Amino acid sequence: MKLTHIRTFQLSALFFLFPTVVYADPLPSWNEGNNKEKIISFVESVSTFGSDEYVPENKRIAVFDNDGTLWGEQPLYFQIIFAMNRASQMPPEMLETDAQRAAAQGDSEGMLKGGQESLQEVFDLTHSGQTVGAFSEAVSDWLENSRHPETNLRYDDMIYQPMLELLSYLRDNEFETYIVSAGGLHFMRTFASKAYGIDPQNVIGSTTNTEVSDENGDLVISKTPGIGWYNDGNSKIIAIDRHIGQRPIIAGGNSDGDVPMMIWTTQGDGPRLGIMIHHTDSEREASYDRDSAIGGLDQGLKEAADREWALVDMANDWRVIYPSSDSQ
Repeated sequence: MKLTHIRTFQLSALFFLFPTVVYADPLPSWNEGNNKEKIISFVESVSTFGSDEYVPENKRIAVFDNDGTLWGEQPLYFQIIFAMNRASQMPPEMLETDAQRAAAQGDSEGMLKGGQESLQEVFDLTHSGQTVGAFSEAVSDWLENSRHPETNLRYDDMIYQPMLELLSYLRDNEFETYIVSAGGLHFMRTFASKAYGIDPQNVIGSTTNTEVSDENGDLVISKTPGIGWYNDGNSKIIAIDRHIGQRPIIAGGNSDGDVPMMIWTTQGDGPRLGIMIHHTDSEREASYDRDSAIGGLDQGLKEAADREWALVDMANDWRVIYPSSDSQ
């Protein structure tokens, strides 16, 4: 008898003996409502042996965006704030472009004036010319010593408590959880395990160019200028196919850049669930969607309605936002 069958039999026996047993709420930071019910019902149906919608453990895969889905992203993506902080520590002679000089001065508007090309100039300055190990140490040091300008919290404390509970709930039900984000691969790997319980090999993100060099007999990986892979939009689908090798059954995001991944996931055969986070809480976090340059959500609102995804209203669906916050 398989372990899954034994577990199901044991639970059934317990229910027969103790029919009034009350199970702990797996999502205590979620308010009661349609979205919480939809998520719990889905997880129970696909993980209960004998259910019409039962999915074997090796196919229980859930993928989530990071920025705006698992942690905050306002007023700028946190990795951009990290890059600006790094630029401010550079000697003036290393600041060769207007974008780099603006970043060093904390002028985000001036830095982003030239669009993606200007941002890449800043990332080339702050993310390349170092080993992956040295870069990870710089990220860890920044997380330890920096605070968000509006909340005064550590950036890795601005993770969403309801999503932490969801990740844990999924893993308790034998799901494999992944991050699939436009954020930097090496940037996210630095904190993903501690913050989310997601191991480095389950982090899929954008990458700079890299190279391998021999340093006194030791082979090391170094980050070099230029973008190797930008993991957004349709590229997320390609990355999932390359890295995971099968279609997930749950996908979560918060912006239009996540929509292709969520459509592709929920178009598959069998039970599927899309979870779109809608930032509606201006008091406890931020309220934005269609007109936001950061985490813009327009197409995703329509798709969520048409495809019956769980459109999570942060103001109404979440009892708390961050792990350290109070109930209200």
